[in-house]
Amino acid sequence: MKVSELGEFGLIDLLAKTIAGSPGKEAGQQLILGIGDDAAAWYGDTSTQLATVDSLIQDVHFSLGITPWHELGWKALAANLSDIAAMGGMPRYALVSLALPDHTEVEDITALYQGMIELSRQFNVAIVGGDTSRAPLVIITITVLGITSQDNPVLTRSGAKPGDKVAATGCLGTAAASWEMLTKQLRFNSEATACLKEAFLHPYPRIAEGQLLVEQGVKTAIDISDGLISDLNHICKASQVSARIEVERVPILPTVKANFEGKAHELALSGGEDYELLFTGSVDVINKVKTTASCPVTVIGEITTAQPSQVTVVDEKGKPIKIHKAGWEHFTAR
Repeated sequence: MKVSELGEFGLIDLLAKTIAGSPGKEAGQQLILGIGDDAAAWYGDTSTQLATVDSLIQDVHFSLGITPWHELGWKALAANLSDIAAMGGMPRYALVSLALPDHTEVEDITALYQGMIELSRQFNVAIVGGDTSRAPLVIITITVLGITSQDNPVLTRSGAKPGDKVAATGCLGTAAASWEMLTKQLRFNSEATACLKEAFLHPYPRIAEGQLLVEQGVKTAIDISDGLISDLNHICKASQVSARIEVERVPILPTVKANFEGKAHELALSGGEDYELLFTGSVDVINKVKTTASCPVTVIGEITTAQPSQVTVVDEKGKPIKIHKAGWEHFTAR
């Protein structure tokens, strides 16, 4: 059945039934009204409130020929949850706006929501409303609301200081390597293919790690969505500092190195969509994070006093490397 046959209100009823019972325990207890009224309502508390919104547009951010509907739902929500993680917060509620062609299959939209719900349950996030509309392409806009304790500061982009070390969680470039594999139809062994697809289709937001950064005294962080260099540049600009990255220290999966050889560093530096956390701090603070984090944490460089907003990448001999592309950016010539 197509959405044009079901109709807007039929689709809303279907989505409401699909979402019913999905709120996490804590979010569900605070929820007063979800889907069905003009706005969602929930009980407030004394915590600091966080809000983030992201839009995914067909053939700009995703291709339905590459990303299945279920995985698209997971990934769309993951991008927002990662923003909350980068602030050191806990996600609570999500609002989902869909714009769809009228020939879209209802079962595809059900799969989309099932992907979102699967991820939302892992972080006790309640999907509490949204909007639907007709459009020539699929557009998914998600708003996530989160909280942080008033006793803990929010992570920002503006607290990096000269002498701080720059560190990252996990490995970088895996999602970009997967995109190369999928779009160029590259053939690898089954284990490598599965590893790369998982990184691209099911990114896992670093919610716990973001809270750990706050607990250990980190002040500055960002999630790596546009690319390491691009996102580090955001920190440098906001903090009015510069940074120096040692390319050989950037963590890259052996699978990516083995299958992409000379291009692996480029993918890690500017690929994006890894949704790892990039942060700065003193040696002592970052060592505390490394010993308590459940995922790998790697120091990849340091904050410097060179030209503000400048990110320099150097090789093992300290020689600057020319970077042709920093990462993803809308409204630039390609």
